[in-house]
Amino acid sequence: MPYLSRVPLLVLAASLLGTVPAHAQLGARSTAEWLKTLDSQNRVARLKVDEAVARLGLAPGAVVADIGAGSGVFTLPLARAVPQGWVYAVDIDQGLVDHIARKAEQVSAANVRPVLGQFTDPRLPARDVDLAFIFDVLHHIEDRATYLRSLAGYLRPGGRIAVIDFHPELGPHKNDSKLQVTRDQTREWMAAAGLRPLAEHPLYGDKWYVVYGR
Repeated sequence: MPYLSRVPLLVLAASLLGTVPAHAQLGARSTAEWLKTLDSQNRVARLKVDEAVARLGLAPGAVVADIGAGSGVFTLPLARAVPQGWVYAVDIDQGLVDHIARKAEQVSAANVRPVLGQFTDPRLPARDVDLAFIFDVLHHIEDRATYLRSLAGYLRPGGRIAVIDFHPELGPHKNDSKLQVTRDQTREWMAAAGLRPLAEHPLYGDKWYVVYGR
């Protein structure tokens, strides 16, 4: 799933001068291209959205951060799972953030709070997250260790981070090492953020699904 922002003016200026931004989104696309990809019927049918959400065991009043929320495929089901709580729908593409806001308004999902994040920090409005959900997004983040440390700082005591990503040899980026993450790598990044694996769910054939916490 996407995790791309509209590039700040200073970064844009640097790119025009031929320099490379300190951090970026890997495998970047335009908002329109992301929406076409993320909402395709073939993709959505394989996501097992309701099952993936059910495995999280969310309390009705929980606060969830949908990291790299993209088109909102998981955002609205997560919002239904926490009717007395809310969901931060985080992306760094303003077009996608706006898309989710419109989508939530259309179905009266008042507990969805769109958030424009940054490359290394989700920039959540409060440090009150019970569960951060990262589906098919971690491999798009360039500085994964820094991002996960930042994200861990928004967790409440007892808060968790759930990551679902492709097995490198089975995913669509198997020929591009920059767009691959493994469970072992993620375990190391999570350990540096003070988190350890709590549960693993064998829900997908091509993806791993691990929940981390303190």
